[in-house]
Amino acid sequence: MIHEILPVGPLQCNCSIIGDESTREAIVIDPGDDIDDVLAAVSKHNLKVKQIVITHAHIDHVGGAMKLRAATGAPILLNQNDYALLKMLDVQAAWIGVATPGNVEIDHSVGQNDKVGAGSLSADIIHTPGHTEGSISLYFPLEKKLIAGDTLFAGSIGRTDLPGGSYKKIISSLHEKLLTLPDDTVVVPGHGPLTTIGEERQSNPFLVKS
Repeated sequence: MIHEILPVGPLQCNCSIIGDESTREAIVIDPGDDIDDVLAAVSKHNLKVKQIVITHAHIDHVGGAMKLRAATGAPILLNQNDYALLKMLDVQAAWIGVATPGNVEIDHSVGQNDKVGAGSLSADIIHTPGHTEGSISLYFPLEKKLIAGDTLFAGSIGRTDLPGGSYKKIISSLHEKLLTLPDDTVVVPGHGPLTTIGEERQSNPFLVKS
């Protein structure tokens, strides 16, 4: 597996470029901004982007998706429960003081038990509401790698005080879905350093049972 993580945009969202080493097919996850840098990484590995997957519809994760689709022709995938947030991108832009990316068009909805992939690589979609209603995580079972979006961070969890957020739902998503994965699963959060399921199970203050 080729896997490059690029922190993009003013909020340094972790954009993942994941490619199959034999077919050179790729998925790009959360292209929030800095699409020239994303395309440079794609070109460096001689990859062809087959899918653009968005973990949730906050501007720092979806802001560059249309530019990437225009450059690659790849479809944009997002869970339909976040479509309402897409209609608020101008409001979201004002929250963090950036230019609005304009309308973002979604080609397909993805939800629990769906799969996405590139070449021989395959990821299970896990619907993890809480940070937003439509938040998803991507789990690559053969590689034991989880792209968690803003649901789980090293030592923390996603905020739940924005539209569509629910503390009860994110805790349920974490305990019932993500913490059921193997302890040695590498977690790529939406922001910040990598971690593992085992580390978070043992030491994350939001997840440790007192």
